[in-house]
Order: sequence, then C-alpha cells, then structure tokens
Amino acid sequence: MRIAVLDDYQNVALTVADWSRLPVQCSIDVFNTPIEPAHAARALAPYDIICTLRERMKIPGELIRTLPNLKYIVVTGRRYDSIDVETAAQLGIPVSNTEVRGGGGVAELVWGLILACARNISFEDRMMRSGGWQNSIGMTLRGRTLGLLGFGNLGQQVATIGHAFGMKIIAWSPNLTAERAQQGGATFVSKAELFRQSDVLSLHLVLGPKTWGIVRAEELRTMKPTAYLINTARGPLIDEMALIEALQTKTIAGAGLDVFDQEPLPDEHPLRHLDNALLTPHLGYYTREMVGSYYEDAIIAIDAFFKGSPVNLVNARQ
Repeated sequence: MRIAVLDDYQNVALTVADWSRLPVQCSIDVFNTPIEPAHAARALAPYDIICTLRERMKIPGELIRTLPNLKYIVVTGRRYDSIDVETAAQLGIPVSNTEVRGGGGVAELVWGLILACARNISFEDRMMRSGGWQNSIGMTLRGRTLGLLGFGNLGQQVATIGHAFGMKIIAWSPNLTAERAQQGGATFVSKAELFRQSDVLSLHLVLGPKTWGIVRAEELRTMKPTAYLINTARGPLIDEMALIEALQTKTIAGAGLDVFDQEPLPDEHPLRHLDNALLTPHLGYYTREMVGSYYEDAIIAIDAFFKGSPVNLVNARQ
C-alpha cells in the first residue's frame, strides 16, 4: 500500500506523529510542495491512500476518477469541502476526517495580528533593519472596540482575550442572538453597526453560500479610517479586490490577513506590495501540537481502514 501525504510544506509530517504504527507493508511518500492541478493525475496515480493537510489541495471528482489505485482518502481536520466526497462514494472510495485537538493556536494568532497591526510591529521592524527609527505611531487597545464577525467557539476565545486587554466587545453573525452574545461576553449589534463601531474587526465565520463575500466594498467604506480588519477564517469571506482598494486608498488603516482567495498567494499579488497589509501564510492552525494531533488521528484512521473498519467516515458507499 502506497500512501501520499500531501502539502507538508515544512517537512514535519513524519516527525510530529508515529507512522511506524502502520503495517510494515505501507510505504509513505511526503509531498513538500503543492501539486499543480495539471500534474496531479500523474503524480498521484501510484497511490492507494491520500492523506491531505486540511484543505491545502483540492481533490475534485475529475481527479478522483483518474486515479486507478485510489482506495481511501483521509482529510486532516473536520472540514472536507475540498474533496468531492460524493464522487468518491460512487467509486467505492471511503473518505474520513479527523478531530481538531490541540486548539488555541488560531486565537493566539488572531491576537498576534491585532497587536502587530495596532503597534505597526512588522513595519517598524523593516524600518529598523534599514536604519530607521520611529516611523509610525501606534494605537492603544484598552478602551477600544473589538468587533467579531462570527461568535462561535473561536470568536468567544478571541473575546475572552479582548476583555483582558480592556476592550469593549461587540459581535454579529447571521444566526447570533443578543442572549447568546451576552453569554459569550459580547454585546450584540447589527451588521452595519459592527462595521461602523469597530476599531478592530476580526472574522470568525464558516465559509458557505451565505457568507461568501459577506465583507464587501459597501461595508469597508463604513469602517473607521483608523480601523483594522483581521481575517484568519477564510479568504473569500472578503471581496478581495474591494479590500485591496480600501487599503490602497487608506479607507481603513490596515489589515492582518492569514487567509486568501488563492493559496499559496501568487508571487506578484497586490497584497504583497501594500505596507498596511500584514500577511501570514495560513498559520492559524499550524502549530506543532495541532498538526501532530491531525497526523496522529490520520494514522489511526488509516490503520482502521487496513483492518476493514474505517472510522470517521464522511461519505458512504453508493
């Protein structure tokens, strides 16, 4: 059995989990760079099992149909939108996902981005290295308003830290109620008021048909010119071109972005050239503890598949 471990950019998959627990007849190949869609069919043709890292690589139905040896797919993380699970089921290929353990990393990165934006840390670091000294003035967070677009488990983690900084917390999401917001330590406001009042606005929504492009030029124009937008959720929640324009025209002070419409972000993407855009390469979940838990669960799933009793199935044979 040949196993392909995809998109392990940092080459950590084999060191953060114990793959020796799998049967000795398994051979494991790790792909450290993204596989271009045009080359995917040839690159993955020899493999019986594919193990993805979150949603880094899409596995559409047309690709699944071209893989003659494919017998099983395991997706690390709960979400499996990047896999055509229906086509896999039709072809008798089970797909499993894994739990999310070792949490806290995303909320911590949110606050890293907030602090870096508020105090211009990345910009001042670059200026210091080129001989500069004090080129900007920061913003004190205490007494400011933190807006949360989405107020589930992660949004509430961010809110808890916001209280420690002495911030006022407001929240809105399509299904949020005033009672649930209050229970989580926030004040419920309308979507319009969320954008108008926030000094820092952080996104924590699941991407879907109703939330795709939920932050448009219209919303960005209502934000304070001193406000910062933080996105560690999904790139397409924001109209990317509208955001680029808002940053170029200083409609808002800046943005801290960990997710993008296209990942990896193209080399010449406009966001790479904006001083008021703080960029990280989808690091939110990417800590040794969380990635280790993903691969440990993937190993358990693969072992169960070998034993004929696959676990955590997200599709069924048709």
